[in-house]
Formats: sequence, structure tokens, C-alpha cells
Amino acid sequence: MQYGGFWVRVVAYIIDVVLMGVVGVVIALVFGGVFGIAGGDVSDPNAGPSLLLNLISVVLGVAYFAGMESSEWQATVGKKAMGLVVTDTNGNRISFLRALGRYFAKILSGLILGIGYIMVAFTERKQGLHDMIASTLVVKGEPGMVGADPETFA
Repeated sequence: MQYGGFWVRVVAYIIDVVLMGVVGVVIALVFGGVFGIAGGDVSDPNAGPSLLLNLISVVLGVAYFAGMESSEWQATVGKKAMGLVVTDTNGNRISFLRALGRYFAKILSGLILGIGYIMVAFTERKQGLHDMIASTLVVKGEPGMVGADPETFA
């Protein structure tokens, strides 16, 4: 079993952030145009449209990361591009609720000065704090094939 190491996961995340950034800009332009026509000021951080865009951004992030990692792909676009999948500790596909828990556990990984992410470089199974909390692994492989050999996870 080959676990997804720190740097390959960083590259996967960069791909995801670029993708989400493009989607975010498109959504901001659409909503900005709609609210601009209605007389709203999207440049004012206290304006309703800004709050709405922030809410949409959070919902899209949750839907993208938790949705993709619990899907048949078992990966975000970035992880798939790097040949990685997210599994439970037995190599099985994770549920949406586990993926959601993993997503929110990433907040804790970042809040402690990013140490939760840096742990990936130093733990035996390349798990970050969020992976440990959610009982997940990031491994090299194809969806559905990782847990095919139970001896791998023993």
C-alpha cells in the first residue's frame, strides 16, 4: 500500500484551489451582475450580496470536497489528477457524513498553525490530524480497487 505523501497532496490541493477559484470567480461575476443591476454594491464587505457570496462559497467548498471524496471517484479533481483516493482505514469508500467530518476536521488541522497538515509528512500512514479524526487514509490507487486486498490494511 502506498500512502499519499505530503507533497503529492499539496499539489492535489493546489489543483483543487485553482479549480474552485475559477468557479468562484464565475459565480461572483454572475451574482455581482445580478446584484449590480438591482443596485447592490458587491464591493462593500458589509453588503448583503457579499454575505451571500461568502455563504455560497462555503456551501460549494463543502459540497465539492465532501461530495467528491465520498463519490464513486473517492477523490477531488486534484487528488484524481495525482492518482490518489480517500478511503476509510479498511480501504473502503467513505460515506458523505465521514467526508463532511473530515472536511470540518481540516479546520482544526489549520487552526493549530497548520501542524495538522504537516503531520502527513511524519506519520506512518501519512495521515493528517483530520484523517486521524475521521479515520481516513489518502492512498495511491483507483476508486474501488484499494480495499480489494484486505491484507494490505492489516
